Amino acid sequence: MQLLTPNNFADYELIDCGDFEKLERFGKYITIRPEPQAVWPKIYSNQEWEKLAHVKFIPRSSSSGDWKKFKQMPDQWTIDYAPLKLTFRLGLTSFKHVGIFPEQAVNWDKIYSFLKDKPKAKFLNLFAYTGGASIAAKAAGADVTHVDSIKQVVTWANENMKNSNLDNIRWLVDDALKFVNKEVRRGNFYQGIILDPPAFGHGPNGEKWKLEDNISEMINGVLQILDPKEHLLILNAYSLGFSALVPENLLNPFAQKNKSKLDIGELYLNAKSGVKLPLGVWGSLIKEA
Repeated sequence: MQLLTPNNFADYELIDCGDFEKLERFGKYITIRPEPQAVWPKIYSNQEWEKLAHVKFIPRSSSSGDWKKFKQMPDQWTIDYAPLKLTFRLGLTSFKHVGIFPEQAVNWDKIYSFLKDKPKAKFLNLFAYTGGASIAAKAAGADVTHVDSIKQVVTWANENMKNSNLDNIRWLVDDALKFVNKEVRRGNFYQGIILDPPAFGHGPNGEKWKLEDNISEMINGVLQILDPKEHLLILNAYSLGFSALVPENLLNPFAQKNKSKLDIGELYLNAKSGVKLPLGVWGSLIKEA
């Protein structure tokens, strides 16, 4: 069981978290956003938070809200992930996100390290959001396919690719499960796959996704398109009810059959205030040729 957190992300910092909120720095700007995992009290006072913050997200419903600015700042800006020379465009969206999940930097490093000496490797990013894993894989020289169900998010990912001076990622607006099943029928294989499925979601044509109902079918398909001879598979699950034993149980039969190395654990962010914020469980399979 491994606890992983980014250590070299100079443009990001979790300052404090608690009382169902988190105080974060993205580049020069500091945000306050909701955080359902932060069930403990804040370390710093509310006054300290608001003194530091440029902006705070005020929810209107479970899925939308507005930003209240305390200090002048742009609605869009960029930050760098210097270790891999990646640049991300961030923005104040109506659904509390800013365009990046910083804890995923540990996976970008893992993907880059695995792919950097494999110039012909094929990499698949499912539920791919704004493409951190996609551009990390492309930076390593892989042939990258990026799949997400929301057109605007795919456009955002394309912008991140260009900002990072990369090109030639294959962009697909598609339902992830439908795409995987099509790839199974086509007999295609990938040496690298990452999937970061939401607890709930919808495909471009209204397809419903519920993590606990659909994850077993999804993993069954993904394992059929994972190259058995040489591979890296990363499964993330951000769900309040999931244990790291869930990805272990889903991936272990494949690991046993193909002699893959299976690891499991949690992602977290280390706050400046000293608390640790859990941000989902993960499992990975790795096998070098």
